[in-house]
Amino acid sequence: MPSDHHQSSLAGFAAPHPTDRLFFAVMPPASAAMRLAALAQELRERFALHGRPRPTTHLHVTLHHLGDFAGLPQQRVEAARVAAAAVAMAAFQARFDRVGSFAGRAGKHPFVLLGADEADGLHGLHAALGERLAAAGLGRRERAFVPHVTLLYDARTVPTQPVEPLHWQADEFLLIHSLLGRTEYRVLGRWPLA
Repeated sequence: MPSDHHQSSLAGFAAPHPTDRLFFAVMPPASAAMRLAALAQELRERFALHGRPRPTTHLHVTLHHLGDFAGLPQQRVEAARVAAAAVAMAAFQARFDRVGSFAGRAGKHPFVLLGADEADGLHGLHAALGERLAAAGLGRRERAFVPHVTLLYDARTVPTQPVEPLHWQADEFLLIHSLLGRTEYRVLGRWPLA
């Protein structure tokens, strides 16, 4: 596994506070992001939620979280790019048909749009990318993959329930650098799905 000196700490000293997050994601095109934003606003009102909807530029499905770091670990970024370039998969329809809340920190539960049962493309891409990441020494044991888009965070929780199906054509996946606490995403790489 590539070493990330940013994560290390000396005995007796606390590890540096994370400032940077790396993850792979599928992002909706602008038209679908606008539909997601409208849905988030509609459901916020329907369920009397108070959280602010996520910016359209931040709506995504996380495929693999590569970690939080104090500084951007370039060695890990390069290994992730090589792994991603080895994924060969066709474009697919990303489909969603339910909403509900995940358990989160007190007062900050993710309210999410959940993937439809036939969201095979997202599962396939998650698995294919996961194999390449593991081969590059970047894999780690993750909870079961649940395709979802976080619409907002709220103190209240909403039980899972159906919504009008929503879908978009997923024709690429991205490596994202999130600057923690700054609501800023930087794209470090894009890989097309043929």
